[in-house]
Formats: sequence, C-alpha cells, structure tokens
Amino acid sequence: MFSKELWRDRIVALVALFILALLLWHLAGVLTPFAIGAGMAYICNPLVDRLERFGIGRTLGVIIVFLAVALVLTILILVLIPIVQQQIIQLLQNLPAYINWVRNNIAPLLGGLAGAEQNLLDPEALKELVSENWGSASNILSLALKHAFSSGTALLVLGMNLLLIPVIMFYLLRDWDKLLHWIEEQLPRDQRNTIIELAGETNSVLGQFIRGQLSVMSILGLIYVVGLWLMGLDLALGIGVLAGLISFVPYLGVIVGLLLSGIAALVQTGDAFQLIWVGLIFGIGQIMETMVLQPLLLGGAIKLHPVWVIFAVLAGGQLFGFFGVLLALPAAAAISVLVRYGARLWRNSKLYWGAS
Repeated sequence: MFSKELWRDRIVALVALFILALLLWHLAGVLTPFAIGAGMAYICNPLVDRLERFGIGRTLGVIIVFLAVALVLTILILVLIPIVQQQIIQLLQNLPAYINWVRNNIAPLLGGLAGAEQNLLDPEALKELVSENWGSASNILSLALKHAFSSGTALLVLGMNLLLIPVIMFYLLRDWDKLLHWIEEQLPRDQRNTIIELAGETNSVLGQFIRGQLSVMSILGLIYVVGLWLMGLDLALGIGVLAGLISFVPYLGVIVGLLLSGIAALVQTGDAFQLIWVGLIFGIGQIMETMVLQPLLLGGAIKLHPVWVIFAVLAGGQLFGFFGVLLALPAAAAISVLVRYGARLWRNSKLYWGAS
C-alpha cells in the first residue's frame, strides 16, 4: 500500500505534467525556434563530442562545429537562391501552359466522371485572372512576397525566430552535457537506472534514425534532381529537392515527385513517352532507398515502422501544427521504446505465464 505522502507526491507530479502539456499546447508557435535549435544541437552534439575526444575543449569544439554548419548553410543558400528564383520564374512563366493542359485534359475528364456536360473547373477564368491582374512572372512573385510580408509584426516575428535558432543551438550545444547531468539528478532514485536505460535506447534509435534519414533525404534529392535534369525537365531542381525533403514520410516523396514530374513533363513536351523516364527515375530512387540507402545509413536497429512514422507526423501536425511535426519523430521514437519496454514487462509477468 502506498502512503499518503507518496500518493500526494504522485498526484502533484501528474498535475505538473498536465500543466506542462497544456503550456506546450498553447505555446506551440513560440516553441518552434526552440525545437529547431534543440534538434540542430542534438544532431551536431556527436561531432562536438568527437572533437572533445581529440583534446579540444567543449566551447572551442562548439564554435568549430557551429562555424562549419553556418558556412555550409551559407554556401548552400548563396548557390541555391539564384537557381530556385530562376525555377520559380520559369514555373510562373509556364503557368498559362499548365492551365491550358488542365483545360484540355483534366477538366473534361472530371466533368465526364461527374456526369456533367460542362467542365467542373474553369481554367479559362483562372488564366484570365492571372493575365489581367498579375501580369508578368516577376509581378506575380513580388505580389506574393508583398502579401506574405504585409504585416510588419509577422515579418518581425519571422526575423526574430531566424535569429533565435542559431543562438539557441549554440548555447544548448555548449551546455548539453550539463543539461543532461541536471536532468539525471532530478530522476527518482528508485527508477533512475530504468529511466536512463530507456533514455539511452531512445537516443540510440532516434539519433541513428535522424542522422541516417537526413543523409537518405539528401541523396534521394540529388538522384531526383540529376535524373530529371538529364531528361531535360525545366523544373528538375524544384521537384527533385521537394521530393527529397518530404521523403522522410515513407512513400510520400515518391508519390509527390511522380505526380509533379509527370504533369510537368506532359505540359513541357506533350509526349506521353516521357512518363516512362519519370517512372524510371523515381523507380531507381525507390530501389536505391530500399536496398542500399536504408540498410547502409539507417541500419537494422531502427525499429520505427513506416506506418507509425506516417501516423506520428500527421498526428503531430494536427495537434501542434509545425511544432508538432518537428517533434513527431522524437515522440514516435520515445513511444516505440516505451511500448517495447512494456512488452518486455508483460512477457515477464505472472499474468502472461499464467502463474498463480
């Protein structure tokens, strides 16, 4: 039997956890830069630890890793921004062709399926709206940016968040070991070893999954971009990068990439034979991911089922928005570890073995 003091302490702990969950719910938008900064610190921490093993101090190691990450991101931004800008302008300039293709191919099909004599879509009106109100591709882009940043407050918040992410990353990375030690000191003594064991297992699963998945996403994006570029697709960079970025959700990158590339190829060339090349490119990417990249970069220790990953991402987005998407995989990894731990306890229980 539990004493009154123990019951009281447990009730207080449950109330504290409830209040914490409520705060996370209401502060989800504010916590986004903290989640991104913490995630980047978590990913970079093994590099700092490795530098420490070579005799480099923690602070100096953090500075080296921080500067290296900043340099890589800066180079990528400087190289990619002009290319992405050109791709966006190309997309907007081809918008009338896309609308014509929809009018001639998709709209009649949808109208026929619906049993209507007229098209369900009115691409002609959309085309007229684009040509009359937006004008050239550059005007479309400027209007979109003006609309996105029309609120000075929204622009200020975005700027603050972008500045906060590297600051949060730096300080968390510098004090990572101290934070872990402080958390360990707060653990209940009778459950300390069990919690540390579960946390270590979660860290192993999550760390290998995130770092491996980032590598898989990058390589897949490169395969898609190069393949689509070789077949002469104008929007190769945009579609390839997008398909690679969202490939962390199983099969989503392939499905989206196939659809966008297929439509773009048909609009650009009008040759249905190009769909074979599109299918071949994404088929090669899928084979590479399944047979080479995942076994090599993720390994057999990753026990996150694809269905569980999809559900976690969707549920996180539904509950907490973008902040929930960021925390979906860490939460999924932690819950999967707890489920396996519960299963081990169940298999070792008297009820499982039917002992009296």
